[in-house]
Amino acid sequence: MAKALIAMSGGVDSSVAAYLMKEAGYECIGCTMRLYENEDAGVSRDQTCCSLDDVEDARSVAYRLGMPYYVFNFSDDFKEKIICKFINSYEMGRTPNPCIDCNRYMKFEKLHERAKILGCDKVVTGHYARIEHDGERYLLKKAVDESKDQSYVLYSLTQEGLAHTAFPLGSLCKSETRKIAEEHGFINAHKPDSQDICFVPDGDYARVIELNTGKKYEPGDFVDKQGNVLGRHRGIINYTIGQRKGLGISAAAPLYVCSIDTKNNTVVLGDDKDLYSDTLEADEFNWISGVVPASPVRCRAKIRYRQKEQPATAYPIGDAMVKIVFDEPQRAITPGQSAVLYDGDVVLGGGTII
Repeated sequence: MAKALIAMSGGVDSSVAAYLMKEAGYECIGCTMRLYENEDAGVSRDQTCCSLDDVEDARSVAYRLGMPYYVFNFSDDFKEKIICKFINSYEMGRTPNPCIDCNRYMKFEKLHERAKILGCDKVVTGHYARIEHDGERYLLKKAVDESKDQSYVLYSLTQEGLAHTAFPLGSLCKSETRKIAEEHGFINAHKPDSQDICFVPDGDYARVIELNTGKKYEPGDFVDKQGNVLGRHRGIINYTIGQRKGLGISAAAPLYVCSIDTKNNTVVLGDDKDLYSDTLEADEFNWISGVVPASPVRCRAKIRYRQKEQPATAYPIGDAMVKIVFDEPQRAITPGQSAVLYDGDVVLGGGTII
């Protein structure tokens, strides 16, 4: 019998994923990743995905399904690969997406390593996406329910990773997932979805950065595009491209963060029209097929999780960089976020905007 390692967060999605794998005939092992100490985020233990309540919810479902269940402590790796990179990105004037890095380094690196040790054929998560095999290669595709689609955060998967991963919820709507959980008496059938970055549950990124580094970030000047001083900022880690609120600047027209100059510790402000551009470059680019295209690729691209894909042309530059030119200018292209390419509902690949 094939074996599967189920990544269980304590939420309804991963719980139903475990049930569906059991129904598909897999011998299943449940696990929860212990990723950090809540004190690192300056919050109480009952507020985040690492809380004892979440572990107990996952354990309850695993036992209800007759599955062994483990908690794996990956906190050191998470600190190095996720939290430190998150902090470094903000210090460089970028806006990172740590959930993408968590998928890459934790779920589809560390968990795959643990799965091999346990003799498991698949790592299973509750992501809303699909994996298909077309005879020659594996495809990563959008979920059937596009309102829940999470393919954007999964672009780092390789052919090897896709071969040993399963997303049982890819063909379901969220309402169907909750119905399955209700029918089988899962304790978390009506548990709310997590909305925040797990180690920044209150959304105060700057506070978490200062808590982890022990540093206070120096104030500096807000300037316009000509270098004229408009006021003082509270430290560059407090700002991201396109930001309007919280600037504390009085002006005749709305001002937005257009760029961040870390060398001079300045934040450049401008009009909304100054935020638009039709071109970006992305590095650390992963082509899911495993083959870098030999010529430009017509596709659709998105530069943030909730954005609708936009028509574009992608120009490969070497093995790990891509230049993307959109048909129409896009607002607030933000260094540190991810650009992900699609051909219909197939994910071609993605990388980090520079």
